[in-house]
Amino acid sequence: APHFEKMLYDNAQLVSLYSHAFQLIGNPLYKKIVYETIDFVKRELTSPGNGFYSSLDADSEGKEGKFYVWRKEEIQNILGNDAALFCDYFGITESGNWESGENIPDINMGEKNIEKKYDLTQDQLIQKINSLKNIVFEQRGKRIRPNTDDKILTSWNALMTKGLIDAYRAFGDNDFLSLAQKNIDFLLKNVETKEGGLYRNYKNGQATINAFLDDYAFLINALINFYQVSFDEKYLQKANNLTRYVEEHFFDKASGMFFYTDDQYSNLIARKMEVSDNVIPSSNSGMAKNLLLLGLYFENKTYEDQSVQMIKNVADDIQKTPGYYSNWAQVMAMEIHPPYEVAIVGNDWASKLIQLQKKYLPNTIYLGGNNEGTLPLLENKLAKDKTMIYVCENKTCQRPVEEVAEALKQIKAK
Repeated sequence: APHFEKMLYDNAQLVSLYSHAFQLIGNPLYKKIVYETIDFVKRELTSPGNGFYSSLDADSEGKEGKFYVWRKEEIQNILGNDAALFCDYFGITESGNWESGENIPDINMGEKNIEKKYDLTQDQLIQKINSLKNIVFEQRGKRIRPNTDDKILTSWNALMTKGLIDAYRAFGDNDFLSLAQKNIDFLLKNVETKEGGLYRNYKNGQATINAFLDDYAFLINALINFYQVSFDEKYLQKANNLTRYVEEHFFDKASGMFFYTDDQYSNLIARKMEVSDNVIPSSNSGMAKNLLLLGLYFENKTYEDQSVQMIKNVADDIQKTPGYYSNWAQVMAMEIHPPYEVAIVGNDWASKLIQLQKKYLPNTIYLGGNNEGTLPLLENKLAKDKTMIYVCENKTCQRPVEEVAEALKQIKAK
């Protein structure tokens, strides 16, 4: 049985995961999960200003899960003749699949071969189930709702924005891109300090608590990823500016790692470091990834060297307990096999970028725009009246091409 508390960071990371899985496998169920999860976040966890709330409580009326579970009798009263189909599909029984005759609707517990049993095609079944779900959902709305934890945390919001960007890449849905941009702009407007740092928490119109390393690491990563779908350099420059702040106030020269707290606001006896990955990536692994990426974009050797040193610090741990160092392992893989740098320059960059990013190419970074901008990697890449794609490795580019299919061949030729 699930824990019934609905956490923003879980939903955020699952959106990323299912989007990537869809890119690889194309299973329509994964697309459905992404869309339904984002609909849930928009409906239940989005503030009027486009910040994302932290969670929905597990309990309502003093009982865990009460808002979400059903007795078979209730479904029969709501759906009448259609109740049998709904119950078979979601594994709802008289005795209950959870506690005291109560059921958690669960497609894995439902019967197989439902189409054959009810003489429906797959499309007809999906349409029917969606219709019945809407009826049950409307009825559920009459129950007493769990409370919302309406604090807006910078780190968790950044994870959700990363999820929306990953969903946009997989499905090309502009609503996802728009919501991602609204959230980033909300954060930059409301949680940035006058000194160029960040606050951690926003609630009731006020930002409080000076940010910790995970707030910086995840927002920097979200900004890097947003640049890769928008080619708006101001977001990449903001990521670089925040990284400089982190370098100044969090970096420990002795270890080559980052403290969890800002040196200006750390009144603890000892400043701790967050190293191993857990339910969310560790802030240090997040910074190692950011430094590697920003080092490539800005040709910043210091960043690249720092990222390499951070990986060296945990290399043994990655091999011994990879489950607790999964984000670190991603960074290590990128350092062993440096990412392709894919530059798209010209007026038709957007359509070519959308086509490229529908593929799951985790070892690829993107840059470009209508013109060459200010990034070193884009220098001398604008061709008159054409949109060219440059597939590069270690700043050395293959022959520029105009067609996405040709660029994909170059990426996969390695």
